[in-house]
Amino acid sequence: MLKKTQCILALSICIMALQAQQEQVPQTVQNRPPQWDPRSTEWYYPVPEKVVPGQGVKPPSDAIILFDGTDLSKWESANRNNPGAAAEWEVRNGELRVVPGKGTIRTKDYFGDCQLHIEFKSPAPGSHNGQDRGNSGIMLQSRYEIQVLDGDNNPTYVNGMVGSVYKQSAPLVNAYTRNGEWQIYDIYWRAPRFGTGGELESPAMVTVVLNGVVVQNNYILKGSTPYTGLPSYTPHGRMPLTLQDHGTEVAFRNIWIRNL
Repeated sequence: MLKKTQCILALSICIMALQAQQEQVPQTVQNRPPQWDPRSTEWYYPVPEKVVPGQGVKPPSDAIILFDGTDLSKWESANRNNPGAAAEWEVRNGELRVVPGKGTIRTKDYFGDCQLHIEFKSPAPGSHNGQDRGNSGIMLQSRYEIQVLDGDNNPTYVNGMVGSVYKQSAPLVNAYTRNGEWQIYDIYWRAPRFGTGGELESPAMVTVVLNGVVVQNNYILKGSTPYTGLPSYTPHGRMPLTLQDHGTEVAFRNIWIRNL
């Protein structure tokens, strides 16, 4: 019995000594995480592709040129009565011009996530105002519209003005300059994802820069952009880029796109 008591006493003394020793160690040292070799969080493959940035009107080296001022070889008609026929817009002085009544056009290639550069110029307004003045549209994947409209002292509903995601999101600011001047859009698009049975897994998202100014900042779309009714998603994959004939002679130039 004495030996057992002596053992318990000795063990208690050891525990007390250990606790006292721990109390003398700074808390920061006690909680220090294990030391990592810096190389364990580095990787070297795959090496990103080398891309030569564009300068001035010259696009990046990996861009797909959709219109370089010479022809409509990358485009076709999106007219419901004659889809896939030759595009009937006009190429003049390096510009691609809407010919009212000839219908919307679309790219022959299909796209998903992308970076799009496109420049547009509104025609002289005449007596037109609101949605009748310099109206066209850039339809990402043929169904999500970034509005093209004369924004020079041209009041209209704000979710339909230049820089808007049509009927969904007004632009943060009006960065349009003046009628008759070229306006520059840079659009960064993340396509929606659909899973088994066509169920939406993640919605589309877009950032829009107009003349160097962010007008849509990672906006998450609620669906397509119809003129009438509410937005909704219908399952789809890669789709053409579409430019809208809305009855006014809007001009376009320097159109290029990068797959992301």
